[in-house]
Amino acid sequence: MNLPYQLLIAIRYLRSKRKKRGISFNTLITTGGVMLGVMALVVVLSVMSGFHEDLRNKILGVNAHVVVLNFKGGISDYEGVIRKLKGIKQVVGASPFVLGQVMISKGRNAHGVFLRGIDPSYETSTTTIRKHIKVGRLEALYSEQKLPGVIIGNELASMLNAYMGDVVNIVSPVGEVGPMGMLPRVRRFRVVGIFEIGMYEYDANLILCSLKSAQEFFKTGDTVTGIELRVRDIYRASEVRQLIPRVLGRSFFARDWMQMNRNLFSALKLEKFTMFVILTLIVLVASFNIVSTLIMNVIEKQREIAILKAMGATNRGIMTIFVFQGLVIGVVGTVLGIIGGYLLCYIIGHYQIIKLPADVYYLSHLPVKVNPSDFMLVSVSAIAISLLATVYPAYQAAKLNPVEPLRYE
Repeated sequence: MNLPYQLLIAIRYLRSKRKKRGISFNTLITTGGVMLGVMALVVVLSVMSGFHEDLRNKILGVNAHVVVLNFKGGISDYEGVIRKLKGIKQVVGASPFVLGQVMISKGRNAHGVFLRGIDPSYETSTTTIRKHIKVGRLEALYSEQKLPGVIIGNELASMLNAYMGDVVNIVSPVGEVGPMGMLPRVRRFRVVGIFEIGMYEYDANLILCSLKSAQEFFKTGDTVTGIELRVRDIYRASEVRQLIPRVLGRSFFARDWMQMNRNLFSALKLEKFTMFVILTLIVLVASFNIVSTLIMNVIEKQREIAILKAMGATNRGIMTIFVFQGLVIGVVGTVLGIIGGYLLCYIIGHYQIIKLPADVYYLSHLPVKVNPSDFMLVSVSAIAISLLATVYPAYQAAKLNPVEPLRYE
């Protein structure tokens, strides 16, 4: 395959003036600048993606992809509703739940929490809460004991100084009217498990009990608060949400996981975009090295440019030589940066060399998620910036008057 002469000359210009000295020092410095910029960009974006995925997994570990609710305040025939919901193509699991805000206490310690009543036989098809239980079992909620069981978060256990087998009191602010006025509803539960999601919001403010115990405590009868759904593709949860009123009727509505956590994920997305813009400036700074290198080449190669023009090379051909020269630097630097960034991401993620204080971040190491789309975006951006950096030096080389350098030859 015959390469265009412009590319061959461009590669020759990247070499040192002295014979057998290889690539010039300026070319190495410029290529290294692009490589370091690309490496920094892909590593930071991969770390941000890792945080995003870790946070998403923790949220979806305790929450379903879609929550179905009723404008009337509850769902009575939830088994019939579940059968209808499972007829939706994307739905792979459904489970009923009862949710209410209560206060939990042990001794002199008390804390406001959300009490969620679940059915373990259904729950495992919609969430991964079973994997997060560090002590005890999910099935213990239905064990035959004098007191109903409750599973609490590890942060809440520390606040209450409660552990397995301890008895706690759960108080509902909405009670019954008695001779002395409104009386809060109080019931004793026994701790049968402790879970750890890794997010303070859940580990300190959520407790689990059986569906039957929650219904009896809140006196809802056979009614449940809503139904959780698990879908095959989490990014198509909004499509399932929009189908709910058509399948169940206008009195039903749904919320998907992206809606319920929109502020959090929007902030993470904005932060990732901001980091991309900031770190792109590193590649932009490296592009100035390309400009300076090419300008020096233009000044140094004035005689060669004049000879090429005398031999019939057009202004466009001269411009192409220096565009190719900058493009080669950009492409080589980008490829090396992508390879180096991927290897660094692999080392950070696989060997967990960067440790984090788990009690502060709930992460023992820096998470890394390699997304091909991020690598593609960085590659295109770096090459585009490198290409733009060649415009001015190439234009200066093209408009060079061939008479002046050859006048005294």
